[in-house]
Amino acid sequence: MNLFRRILKNRPKYGTMLNPEDIFLDSRNKPGFDEHKLEGSFEKPLPKTLSHVSLLVIGVGFLFLGGKLYSLQISQGEYYKERAENNAVKIIPVFPLRGVIEDRNGSLLAFNRESEDSEILERKYIEEPGFSSILGYVSYPKKDQSGVFWQEEYVGKDGAEKQFQDELLGVKGERIIEISARQEIVSQNVTKKPISGRNVKLTIDGKVQKKMYESIKSLAEKASFEAASAVLMDARNGEIIGLVNYPEYDNNIMTNSKTEEERRIIAKDLVSSENKFLNRPVSGLFIPGSTVKPFVALAALEEKIISPLQNIYSSGQLVIKNRYGGPDTIFRDWKKHGYVDMREALAVSSDEYFYQIGGGFLDQKGLGINRIHSYMKKYGLESETGVNLPGEMSGVIPSIEWKKAKFKNSEWRIGDTYHTSIGQFGFLITPLELTRSYALLVNGGYLVTPTIRLGEKTASTKVPFEDENIKVIKEGMRQAVTGGTAHLLNIGGVSVGAKTGTAEVGAKKEKVNSLVVAYFPADNPKYVLTVVMEKAKAGNTFGAPIAASEIVTFLRDETDYTK
Repeated sequence: MNLFRRILKNRPKYGTMLNPEDIFLDSRNKPGFDEHKLEGSFEKPLPKTLSHVSLLVIGVGFLFLGGKLYSLQISQGEYYKERAENNAVKIIPVFPLRGVIEDRNGSLLAFNRESEDSEILERKYIEEPGFSSILGYVSYPKKDQSGVFWQEEYVGKDGAEKQFQDELLGVKGERIIEISARQEIVSQNVTKKPISGRNVKLTIDGKVQKKMYESIKSLAEKASFEAASAVLMDARNGEIIGLVNYPEYDNNIMTNSKTEEERRIIAKDLVSSENKFLNRPVSGLFIPGSTVKPFVALAALEEKIISPLQNIYSSGQLVIKNRYGGPDTIFRDWKKHGYVDMREALAVSSDEYFYQIGGGFLDQKGLGINRIHSYMKKYGLESETGVNLPGEMSGVIPSIEWKKAKFKNSEWRIGDTYHTSIGQFGFLITPLELTRSYALLVNGGYLVTPTIRLGEKTASTKVPFEDENIKVIKEGMRQAVTGGTAHLLNIGGVSVGAKTGTAEVGAKKEKVNSLVVAYFPADNPKYVLTVVMEKAKAGNTFGAPIAASEIVTFLRDETDYTK
């Protein structure tokens, strides 16, 4: 009974029945176990608060998951559906065939061929040297590391490739590719066909271009000229038959470099002092020297400063006396010419003659710098030609304003006018500008717009002058060939008129540029050829006429351009 009462007294308060764990709680313990020595085991039921917390946590979790499911399936269901579809379907650009570039005779200069990458066509160029500056190069479509194109077209970077980018490019198509969860292609289909780019035919004659480049390159290497350029243009319509630049970059390597060695070549060319990426005929500025004398002579005739037959004595130097007793100022001629009229002055390139008709001396009136500047601009010598090639520069004609800006308000002096009259003292011009201005002298007075696109109609501007005056200028340049400074162009079987020029360059004037501009046939001019040979040792004044003579001889023997 006592045992029964103790059981009832100690029974749990929450129920009248004994729980099994109450009965067997101490069943594994020995009588008299010492719990401080970790003998036996001691167990207690979990408290009710713990179960409540657990249920609360589980409830919150279900609420979170439910909210997320609602967001994925209902509120943002369309967004995630679209993302899922895009992960399964990819749109890949299908690149069109880039238009080919041909010369005026239909010979391929730039074309396409299959490449190792099935998605991209490889652009190739004629292997002959001398075409890089005129053709340029392209940059291919580019992918990121995941294979997605971030540049989705071929981009022309220079020359005709850049100039006619929109026509050559074409319109890209689209291919839809279905991809499995394992990133395997399930199906693919072209949904938008590409449209090939249009072909472009240039005015360039490939054979002539090749010969012009060979001639200036060979002479540059033999006579130690650092660089060279040449332009052959139809004086009647501005079509450029040849336009060459030495040295030049390799456009095949620029477009298709794959090896480390080719990449080193590009890196070296980019920083080289040779300026291989400068298209000299279009973007190079040079001191024209005596090649501007025909324009000064024509301006003097137009202004009636001097008659064609009037003689000026060339003693080899023009001396300005110092009225204050100091040393005289001397402006030297390159030699003593004696008495020369305008035709003879052009033929022998007398500096002293042009000093006087440009700036005046004693009783001889001069044009003065303002009229010189005005006429030079009128003849196209300080403006871009408008040629359809990238990067064109315009020339510089010295003037009073130019000197003030260049030399911090310096006063214009008579010596500045003398030097400007012979194409020195800051006078700069591009070979293409010079070519176009000479075309005006021989085509009846039209300032044409040069072009490299065959069949393209270009604008021209009529510049008025007296026919008798231009006849004198042309006769003087013909005389320069038959017995003057351009005698190397006195070639059998073709009549040529020409004017040579030299310009001292370098800090100490230790080097010289050699220039020549020639036109032919002299009695019915059709073409103008300009050659500029740069930076040889002082005294090498006949570089340009030598190269021009070789080119004209080739044109006589191999083409119809001299007829």
